[in-house]
Amino acid sequence: MKVTIAIFSDPKNGSEEALGRVFNGLAAAYDFKQGGDDVSVVFQGTGTRWIGELTKKDHPAHELFEAVKDQVAGVSCGCADVFGGAEDAEKAGLDLIKDNPVPGSSGMASLRKYAAEGSTILTF
Repeated sequence: MKVTIAIFSDPKNGSEEALGRVFNGLAAAYDFKQGGDDVSVVFQGTGTRWIGELTKKDHPAHELFEAVKDQVAGVSCGCADVFGGAEDAEKAGLDLIKDNPVPGSSGMASLRKYAAEGSTILTF
């Protein structure tokens, strides 16, 4: 099975809903990884802000993030530029994805690419 998990929730809104979405997205990635499936995690939109939070050792989802970090395809570059996640992504050693050349941006992650590769896309 091939699955792409896109994280869009915004950590800056400070809600339990946002934390629940990122936690469940990462938990799904962990589940698919443990099952031997081909899983990728992409952070897009305001979700690009999560990297700065998830890399903090005291964050409730830090251990889970570390357990699936090898499945993180990267962070949408244009989104990270707009929402301030680029520096944290680079510090964490994650790729800034630019395979969708959206006009007026530095390029974004292409969900179409994942769909074309036969991936089921789950959004959180």
